[in-house]
Amino acid sequence: MNRIKFIDRMSQGKVTRRQMMAGAGAFGVGLTFMSRAAKADPLVCLEWAGYDTPDHFGSYVAKHGSPPSFSIFANEQEAVQKVRAGFNADIMHPCTYSVVRFTEAKLTTPIDTSKLSNWPDVIPALQTAEGVVVDGNVVMAPADWGNSSIAYRTDMVEGDDGESWGIFFGDKYSGKLAFTDSEVAVEIAGLMLGYSPQKIWEMSDEELAATKPLVQKLVKNSRFIWSDPTELNQALASGEIVAGYAWNETVKTLGAEGVPVKYAVPKEGIFTWLCGLTLLNVGKADRAAAYDFIDAWISPETGKYLIENTGYGHSNRKAFEIAGPEHVAALGVTDPVKHLANGIFFQPVEAEREGKYVKLWEECKAL
Repeated sequence: MNRIKFIDRMSQGKVTRRQMMAGAGAFGVGLTFMSRAAKADPLVCLEWAGYDTPDHFGSYVAKHGSPPSFSIFANEQEAVQKVRAGFNADIMHPCTYSVVRFTEAKLTTPIDTSKLSNWPDVIPALQTAEGVVVDGNVVMAPADWGNSSIAYRTDMVEGDDGESWGIFFGDKYSGKLAFTDSEVAVEIAGLMLGYSPQKIWEMSDEELAATKPLVQKLVKNSRFIWSDPTELNQALASGEIVAGYAWNETVKTLGAEGVPVKYAVPKEGIFTWLCGLTLLNVGKADRAAAYDFIDAWISPETGKYLIENTGYGHSNRKAFEIAGPEHVAALGVTDPVKHLANGIFFQPVEAEREGKYVKLWEECKAL
């Protein structure tokens, strides 16, 4: 490669950091130009709201001096559509049930776990979980895990009304509820119709049609549909709503503020999830930076932060050793494998069928 070609490739972000350093010496390219070229393509991450703070990737910031660039998404369907439309992200934060959307779209690249210093401390069963490994390749570095359930105000919800998904479908609390912007509403409606926890992920056209009146009722009963949990938290704290579809973080946050809120274990079943970091093959940043970001996320320090501040579990076993014992006890979970197995584990839905779930949800929201 001659000097002109080297500079051209470097300006386009097509040269790795190692090649850049070697080429700079060989071709006499100044460090100032190299700095400009290196900054041309920052690491870009598709992320959930609230996960874009340095507490989640401290060692990355310590090494690189600043956080990566973030694009926040409301759900994984939105994220994959954005990438397919040409958005050049380097990393995505999917869950095991949704990573297949990216692999089927051929947007991922296998993760070389030998480049992750914290990989040996990831709980072994999570290293090989379905969705973490696809077609023999690690496509997601497992990081965070937890529940999806109902958070409700114990001073505003009567008796055990909050301990059933049925709270969203009756008239008693209409206009005082909030639901997340996700087709999980369709699966919950399936549970209410008596479908098994397995059937809800593979409903036929006729079974899906039967859920529509319930999903419409859920939307009608909801004061709002949330995409940012902060909106949910504020509404629960103020009493604007009495219950909502929530993750563990909501109860952890509001409990610390003295709000009388409880996290339900619905009689129809509590949902469980496992999420992590996936490498996309459309990114333009230095791949080494992407590995640094993933490694930071699966570090015990990040796990400690999650356990102590959000009430979520973490994939790194050492996180449980360094987190405050009172926070580990409050989490109530020391074995994530058993925990995930005891709930209704979110599963991937076959692509064509999933499209029908999404369409039904969107139609009901539009009514």
